[in-house]
Amino acid sequence: MADGGRIAGPKCIALTGPFASGKTTLLEAILARTGEITRQGTTAEKNTVGDASAEARAHQMSVEVNVADVDFMGDRLTFLDCPGSVEFAFESEAILPVVDLAVVVAEADEKKIPALQVILKTLEEKRVPRILFLNKMDKADARVRETLEMLQQASNVPLVLRHIPIWQSGVVTGFIDLALERAFVYREHAASEVIDMGDEDRAREAEARFSMLETLADYDDGLMEQLLEDIQPDRDSVFRDLVKEMRDGLICPVMIGSAEKAYGIGRLLKAFRHETPGIAETRTRLGLGEGGEAVAQVLKTVHTTHGGKLSVARVMSGSIGEGAELVGPDGEVGRVSGVFRLMGLSTQKREAAEAGETVGLGKLEGARTGMTLAAGKAAPPQLVALAASEPVLGLAVASAERKDDVKLSAALQKAVEEDPSLRVNHVQDTGETVLEGQGEMHLRVAMERLTGRYGVAVTTHEPHVPYKETIRGAVTVRGRHKKQSGGHGQFGDVVLDIKPLPRGSGFQFAETVTGGAVPKNYFSSIEEGIAEYLHKGPLGFPVVDVAVTLTDGSYHAVDSSDMAFRTAAQIGMREGMPQCRPVLLEPVLKVEIAVPSEATPRVNAIVAQRRGQLLGYDARPGWQGWDVVEAMIPQGEIRDLIVELRSATAGVGTFKASFDHLAEITGKLAEQAIERANGAKAA
Repeated sequence: MADGGRIAGPKCIALTGPFASGKTTLLEAILARTGEITRQGTTAEKNTVGDASAEARAHQMSVEVNVADVDFMGDRLTFLDCPGSVEFAFESEAILPVVDLAVVVAEADEKKIPALQVILKTLEEKRVPRILFLNKMDKADARVRETLEMLQQASNVPLVLRHIPIWQSGVVTGFIDLALERAFVYREHAASEVIDMGDEDRAREAEARFSMLETLADYDDGLMEQLLEDIQPDRDSVFRDLVKEMRDGLICPVMIGSAEKAYGIGRLLKAFRHETPGIAETRTRLGLGEGGEAVAQVLKTVHTTHGGKLSVARVMSGSIGEGAELVGPDGEVGRVSGVFRLMGLSTQKREAAEAGETVGLGKLEGARTGMTLAAGKAAPPQLVALAASEPVLGLAVASAERKDDVKLSAALQKAVEEDPSLRVNHVQDTGETVLEGQGEMHLRVAMERLTGRYGVAVTTHEPHVPYKETIRGAVTVRGRHKKQSGGHGQFGDVVLDIKPLPRGSGFQFAETVTGGAVPKNYFSSIEEGIAEYLHKGPLGFPVVDVAVTLTDGSYHAVDSSDMAFRTAAQIGMREGMPQCRPVLLEPVLKVEIAVPSEATPRVNAIVAQRRGQLLGYDARPGWQGWDVVEAMIPQGEIRDLIVELRSATAGVGTFKASFDHLAEITGKLAEQAIERANGAKAA
């Protein structure tokens, strides 16, 4: 086999693909084939190296990136098994830009095309070289060419078939490598064996190989001339074209196999060895120079039970060992307390890591996921810009016991550091701490970690809607506070004009007192008393868009005080506000929903069912076959919107929302909102 421009040295390879496509099983097959484990485990038996956390095994799905390190024919390969669910997609954000190659694990399932498109789009934008591994061929019942046409919808670059299956009695028993021009028969959990091609398979191979060469020739004028002149290109030049065009992101080669039965694993490993770019090419892609200074990119942050904080990092250049002092964008992040080899949940101390290697760095307290660190004194340029994830679901959390409040706060801080797609929001209007994330399962796993990993007992409930209230009418009212209890008494007397203001005006206070009826030094206390009352109006919610004018009153030379006038103002507001026809206001959000176009009619119906106002929809920029639906939806109707969206879009629909305005809510809807709020307060 030609070396295809093989680059020696450590490689870092991401395993990615839609949910349940077989990534963790593929990793297990690779570990077994390379001798890192003695027997290939299964996710069903909960004995895999990847997905070893309690949360992953409980839900039988990847909920975080798993790292495994292998040796194959003298080459060091690190695999990063990325979650397939869109709810945990942020796990891959800091990883994909700095890997040398991504293996996209897919299957012949049309329902997973939108999820595959999201993944391929991400890799295209980050310019990551990629190979598609068409998995579950042992269960295939469709022609691979038809499958490829279906999958091509998800890719903006050509999917180039490297392998075609050999069929026997309707079952795939082997494959033909179009680049090698050899046929192989599968051996379960063992290396495939070379076999002779029959006449029928040879004819299929010739046709498929010519199709592959035609695609390669689109980017190679010399190859195009050979094909036009019926000159058969030599095997080495074919390999060079395949490798170059894959590394340049012009094509995505497709290899076939079965991770469960370990079919096609040997061919895949050899592709990793011979065709994967090296760290130098990855540095060039990221704009990192060739300087000798040690540079590391933090891929993930883990808080281990006994070992403290661990930063999973790839050494981009130089060498990093125990005791190295590293700096980040904001200055020093700490001294490396140890360098560790990673294998699932296991860590093993090792010597210094060289350029290209992916390791764990101990106790870098200042390091964060996505940071670029360097051994020099100056802050290094940051290689990866992590975009903040917009939360789509929230859960109000509190410690089960008041004494654990500080413990919960620390646990939440660690949870967000490990997973930056979580967000802690302290909502002033409702007094709640809301943990926000990317979906129902995402938050469920986060809560399981709070209790299981950090040992904090918590209570949860749906976040309260921050309703407000205002008034429709005006009134003039007197507030009088008089109390005599021996010695100095208390006396305050105010006349207040209360009236509504246009929406968004807030609270305004003014005074038109004449003749010294109320001394000026009490004006501020009167305003404070009014403002305190407005925290909770007659309906039980904060009051907005109200103007109060002090027009008159009286005072006592001895008994009047700031406290007395503050109390008088509150009495006036309590008596006057119910006469002003109070009305409930609900927050309305502007929502942008991104979905595959075939789901747009269903999404429009979902918006209508949630009392939403549809503003329109348009094609999603840069996304073929996707739309963005814009709408106004009351915040009270947003709670489980993401659950319904994901159900309607094969798990890929998402949205972002921002506060737009407050709208009046009356009748039964207002009564129900008030009842819910009162019930929550009573609880």
